[in-house]
Amino acid sequence: MRLIYTDSEIAFRAEAADWLRDQMSGEFADLRGLNNRSSAPERRLEWEQRLGEARWSVIGWPDEFGGRDAAMAERVIFAEEYAAAGGPPRLNHIGVELLGPTVLAYGTAAQKHRFLPPIAAGSAIWCQGYSEPGAGSDLGAVRTRSRLDDDEWIIDGQKVWTSLAQFCDWAFVLTRSEPGSVGPKGLTFLLVPLDQPGIERRPIRQITGDCEFNELFFDGARTAADNILGAPGDGWHVAMALLGFERGVSTLGQQMAFRNELEAVVDAARANGAARDPLIRQRLAQAEIGLRLMRVGALRMLTQENGAGTGAAVTYKIQWANWRRSLGELAMDVLGQAGEVAPALPHSDYTMPLLTELFLGSRADTIYGGSNQIQRNLIAERALGLPREPRGNLRG
Repeated sequence: MRLIYTDSEIAFRAEAADWLRDQMSGEFADLRGLNNRSSAPERRLEWEQRLGEARWSVIGWPDEFGGRDAAMAERVIFAEEYAAAGGPPRLNHIGVELLGPTVLAYGTAAQKHRFLPPIAAGSAIWCQGYSEPGAGSDLGAVRTRSRLDDDEWIIDGQKVWTSLAQFCDWAFVLTRSEPGSVGPKGLTFLLVPLDQPGIERRPIRQITGDCEFNELFFDGARTAADNILGAPGDGWHVAMALLGFERGVSTLGQQMAFRNELEAVVDAARANGAARDPLIRQRLAQAEIGLRLMRVGALRMLTQENGAGTGAAVTYKIQWANWRRSLGELAMDVLGQAGEVAPALPHSDYTMPLLTELFLGSRADTIYGGSNQIQRNLIAERALGLPREPRGNLRG
């Protein structure tokens, strides 16, 4: 693990920081510091396209697909500078950080040239069709069905908690293509256009006032026979590989967003006098220490060969989820009663202040993306090599 940068990397940081600063103080100043993930979709789509035009959208991808062939250190630098500049949540995070790397790893040459350039350019926005009402952390319980009919896959079923699906053009959908199969067997990974008959999107309003998540209903939806990653029935392998990319470079950018949230909590504590409370000061110090430890762990994970399978990788999600949940609780203790009231607006919608939204949003951090219970199983089974948890129903 290397914590220093070369002269060329320092120059790259300056280039990225200057460009981002110009954008966030100029044409896209209205997006700086945006924290509501479903707001301003039109402007954020324009931002995706600006990133693509300047070849900053997917810098780690090969040049032929819209990237810069950036090395790991440069990818880390850009992720840090993006968050430090107050860049908005990426509208195409799922396409850029999850689907794109999976297509690079598992796609055919034709699929790479078809699907990757539009993601890089910000002209194709993607969402993830994994979770279902009865299959959240346990993806082996997926029941959405697909069957091959001549030159098309036909899809029936339901997905839920689909982030930003209301703004997306495509979804990658984990389906069960072998009747009678159970668990990870018989699953197929399909790429599905959303603007078609047979697909309904229903946004889910959260307690924060945001509509980040959606339900997706498939009723005879169709996609071309060759819109498949991997082989029919091998979807579990592709799906798990995709989740490994979720622990990639974006974790450093995520931590910079955490840094901004922690600094906002510190500023609030200083402003209202809560910082004079020794217990509050102790908790702020613990949050700072935890964030620094996460950074070192993420750098170690990213610099290790096959980092997605290391102990650092399998512990990372539960580490940051617990840390941010505690930060949300600290934010509310700092704000006191003021944190329980949303500002009055001249309509029925509302937007919570940053720290209140941090608290409310962080309650889900230990659930989505694999609950804490599932994360502990992964640590035990994959990192420590302990016996697998019994998967059957236990009756007393």
